Order: sequence, then C-alpha cells, then structure tokens
Amino acid sequence: MSDHFQDLWKVAQRSWESGVLPSAEDLARARASLPTTLPETGAGLEAVQKHIMGDIVPAFNGGSLSPNYYGFITGGVTPAALFADNVVSAYDQNVQVHLPNHSIVTDVEYRALGLLADLFRLPREDWHNGTFTTGATGSNILGLACGREFVLQKAAERKGSPISSVGEHGLFEVLHALGLSGVQVLSTLPHSSLVKAAGVLGIGRANVRDISRADDPLKFDLEILEKELARQDKVSIVAISSGEVNTGRFATSGLEQIQQIRSLCDKYGAWIHADGAFGVFARVLDDSPEFATVKNGGAGLELVDSITGDGHKLLNVPYDCGFFFVRHPDLPFNVFQNANAAYLNAGPSSGPSIPSPLNIGLENSRRFRALPVYASLLFYGRDGYRQMLERQIRLARAVYKWIYDHPAYTALPVASSKAELVDQTFMSILFRAKDDGLNGELSSKINATSQIFVSGSSWAGAPATRMAISNWRVDVDRDLAIVTKVLDRVAQ
Repeated sequence: MSDHFQDLWKVAQRSWESGVLPSAEDLARARASLPTTLPETGAGLEAVQKHIMGDIVPAFNGGSLSPNYYGFITGGVTPAALFADNVVSAYDQNVQVHLPNHSIVTDVEYRALGLLADLFRLPREDWHNGTFTTGATGSNILGLACGREFVLQKAAERKGSPISSVGEHGLFEVLHALGLSGVQVLSTLPHSSLVKAAGVLGIGRANVRDISRADDPLKFDLEILEKELARQDKVSIVAISSGEVNTGRFATSGLEQIQQIRSLCDKYGAWIHADGAFGVFARVLDDSPEFATVKNGGAGLELVDSITGDGHKLLNVPYDCGFFFVRHPDLPFNVFQNANAAYLNAGPSSGPSIPSPLNIGLENSRRFRALPVYASLLFYGRDGYRQMLERQIRLARAVYKWIYDHPAYTALPVASSKAELVDQTFMSILFRAKDDGLNGELSSKINATSQIFVSGSSWAGAPATRMAISNWRVDVDRDLAIVTKVLDRVAQ
C-alpha cells in the first residue's frame, strides 16, 4: 500500500472504533471545509490529500468498515477485494469490448462470472451467461428487459407475427402488432428496485402485481398466478423475491414450489426472474440441518430464466457491483446490442466465445468491477464464503432469540414460537418496541448511540426497525454483546 493509502486506512479504523456514525462536530467541520466556488489556482496534491483525509474522511460513516452497521444491506470490503479495487483504479482498464489482443480484462470478467456460478451451484452449461452491473437496480432492469423480449417473442410465435422484438421495433409497435395492452410483472413483496425497473422499461410501476397468499404475504397464490398467466390481453413476467428486504425470507421454500411455478410459466410462455440480491447466497450453504430452511429458500433457482445478485452485499466487494445471470445467452444481445458501431467489433478470437459487455448490458463505459469479485472469490473459495455466511446467520438468530424474550420488544413477523422464528431467520432481523411512543423513534434512538446502526422500516402498517447483518468481520459473541447492550439501554 502507498503511504497515503495506509494513512487513509488508519483514519478509517479510528473512525470505526469511535462509532458507526460520524460525530456532529466532524460533519460540521467537513461541510464548512467544502469550497463554494472553484478556485482559480489549484491547491496541489498534498493540500488536496490533507483536506480529504483531515476534513472529509472523518465525516464518513462506518457502513463498510464496521461490523456493527446493520442499515442498508452493505457488506464490507474484504482485504483481497480492496487490493484488487485499487489495482482497478490505478490501471483504469476499458472493459466495454472483448479485444483479446489488447487486454485480459474481459477474460477475467468472464471467468469471474463462471466462478460466481460455481459459488451458487448454478450449472455452467446453462448459467455461464450474463454480466456485471452497478447493482440490483441495474440487474433487475436487465432481467425484466430480457423477460419482456422473451414473453413478447412467445406471443408473436403463437400469433404468427413477424414483429416481436422490442429491442428492434419498440414496445408500442410490438404490443400493437400483437393486439396486447401491455406486460405485467407478477410478484410477492417485490423490492423497490424491481418496481423501479418496471417503470424505466415502460412496463409501468402499476403493472407490478402482488399475487401473494392471504395467509402469507411472501408466498405465491398459485391459483391467482395461473389466472393472470392465462390472460389474453397481457403477457407476464414472474418475479421471485429470493430474500425479501425486510425479513430476509424467501418467496419459495423448496424445489417443488419452483417446479410448480416453472410448469405454469412454460404452459403460458412466461419468464421467471429471481431477485436474489442477497437471497441467492443461501445456495452457498451446505446440507447442515442448522441451515436447512434457509438453503431450501434458494433451492430450485437453477430452473428460473434470470437471476439478479448484489456483489456489494454478501459478497463483500466494494460499491458498485451487481451481477446478472441469464439462462438464454442470445436474449441480452437482442435487447442491448450496440448497433451500427463497426469500430467496436471485437474481431476473431482463439479463446472462448466471450461477448463484448457493451452488447449485453446497459453500459458502454464501465469500471472493471469484476476484478475485486475475482480476487475475493479466489481468496475465500466456497468454504470461506460459507463460513462467513454461517457467522452472519448465527448472529441474526442469536439477536432474534434475545429480542423474542425481551419484555420491551416484539419480534416480527409474529411467530407461533421462538423456534419457528429462529428457523426462518436468514440474515435480517425485524422488530418493534411494544411501547408505541418508543416505537415511533426507536431507530433514531438506537442510531444516536453510534454503537450500532439500524434501518427504520415498517411492517403490517406500523413502524418497525430492521437490522441486516452482512459484514465479513462479524464475530457472533462480540457483536451480540454490543447489540443487546444497546437495545437494552434504549428500552430503558
């Protein structure tokens, strides 16, 4: 590491040890140090470094550095990923076109995607297709865009229409040619980024339909699902929440449920997209009875058509990093090809058939975000990531047990027993204070301690607090003591 980088790391370490959030004084000093106009004369490198490290860095939060940041599902940055990310910045490689005689970067990205498929036990013969994105939002846009292309092609085949590609003809023209009113997304408790993706793609936020069971808001009502799939005026994409954002729970709980959904979608020409931003990591677990319920939540994902994942969550690589897998290798090119730019042609290659990333994703200009993924996967291997996830789950379950027994708190969703609650727990914890007055400001009071950080949320129409455990530094005994001490003090 350079001297400046070592200094930066020391400042960050001190910041973590002094609290998850910056002090009011550090924030005020940082804001006061920001120039209001561009200076005519540059300050020089040393002055800029001093300003950033002395004024700005102390006002950062410990979201990535602290194991006690439980807000946004933000993993840390593993040492291997941190090293690789600095290499990425230093060499600033162009990762838009596969040019095998110019650089190795697209080969590394392709291999990293394959290693991820191995981590998630996705057969390479079906799943070594996809790309790296900025995160879940970008990946969900890719998934719904590919799904939109697929379901309209299926509708065109049924109706014998030569116009089927939205990428080529546009959504309005294809819908008009097929006599359809639109595309709908059928899901249960979808993440906001999926709804955003529907808005961006012209599907429409209002066409993301909740088809959950009356007794469980996360599980599919299969009768309603078939009724919607059978509609003649719309085509459908089914979106599976593989890890719901509040509870961390899964929309399916075993291979049989995925098979039922797959059978219905095949019958009606629908696409299945799995939003596995963090839920796909359940597939890393082994067959231990301790984690059987969680692993069953990720069972069968190999049968869907596309999968979204977030690297800057449980993979613990830096922002920004998402990944997208698709089981139909030609579909992304139909939608995202960078047409009529002959100078971007990769030319012949003697290696594997590696598509140029700009033809299968949103971005032409893109960071080499696959290198930190590649480095961290090699550093940990499957066993290392499994052990990391086991620690995270065990901490979440230990906290839930404590909350369940505490007289001031209610664990959510309400369960018939502590054993049932713990068995369902992945890496998220949802709870509220029994006192309505305290509950209205519970998250703020917890965060004001700066010992831990949580997210304000809601459940069943009332305020709730969520903790999401995702950092590679998790230590079950140490962190349980910190969390319970804070929650006990706030309750008093």
